[in-house]
Amino acid sequence: MADHDSPEVKSESQTLNWVMLKKLTVIAVAMFGFGYALIPIYKQICELTGVNILTPKDIDLKEIKNSQIDMSREVTIEFDANTQGPWRFRPTVSSIKVHPGEMAQVVYEVVNKQSYKMDAQAIPSYAPQQATAYFKKMECFCFKQQTLEANEARQMPVTFYIDPALPKDVKTITLSYTFFEVGLKQQDAKAGL
Repeated sequence: MADHDSPEVKSESQTLNWVMLKKLTVIAVAMFGFGYALIPIYKQICELTGVNILTPKDIDLKEIKNSQIDMSREVTIEFDANTQGPWRFRPTVSSIKVHPGEMAQVVYEVVNKQSYKMDAQAIPSYAPQQATAYFKKMECFCFKQQTLEANEARQMPVTFYIDPALPKDVKTITLSYTFFEVGLKQQDAKAGL
């Protein structure tokens, strides 16, 4: 019976270990190569089968139309601005016509005519009131307070769409903002604070 500590057993054990290490190295390299090659193979398979392709190459993106837009009618959106404070606040256009479901953007301008920084907030209102639920703002300066430096002028966008579920008898919607100062900045400035 051979002794486990004999040089022959150690040599045979080392040889087997080296062979196993070589096999494992070859398997690891093959797995890495397969994983690396799988990316272009996956893309080719997806292109051939039409799976996982968001926009086919032969379609011009300008030709894709939003199927949620109701092209059968137009709604006139009128814009109004009210202020409570010594600044200028107004829309850059008085009205636009949109199809329900169509994304639109208008810009309001504000000028702080004061000699100090102020925080202000805009509050929207809608007429007729039933249109409120159908007027969907995606981006609006009214979502947060605005800080305006002394004599600063700023253009502020409103991005919106009218829900196609708007009742058909509503032909005109008025979006009105009231822009007012938040806090006591005016009083602080007069007091020299």
